[in-house]
Amino acid sequence: MDKEQLPKEVLKRMYQEDWFSQWLGIEPVKIGAGSCVLRMIVRKDMLNGFGIAHGGITYSLADSALAFASNSYGRKAVSVETSISHTEPVKEGDILTAVAEELSLSNKIAVYQIRVIRQDEKLVALFKGTVYRTAKPWFPDQEEQITKN
Repeated sequence: MDKEQLPKEVLKRMYQEDWFSQWLGIEPVKIGAGSCVLRMIVRKDMLNGFGIAHGGITYSLADSALAFASNSYGRKAVSVETSISHTEPVKEGDILTAVAEELSLSNKIAVYQIRVIRQDEKLVALFKGTVYRTAKPWFPDQEEQITKN
């Protein structure tokens, strides 16, 4: 499996068992080594008592982008610290895009920034996540390849 195909296969395997991302209606748009773009539409059942999207919606979209981006090298990675700033309200029918960018990568720790953008190009949330990179491969036959990433 080449370096372009590996992130796609990891995302495919993760998404198959990711019932929460599926429930959110998350659509993978783009995946690469250390990066990910996801999209979703905000539904009525995602709104809080103020008639705007619950903060957990943008958080969850960004968290999924973090998971897919940080696992894209074929090594299982888990979050150890995350934070989010909500900058604009999100309403029913809004189309949200999460763009994950790798800021730092080492053997054991990686840091990502995820921007959540509304369809009008406004930044609605800014998420930062730190992950721990295990030595466990997503695909055992790729173990030699992942030790290089």
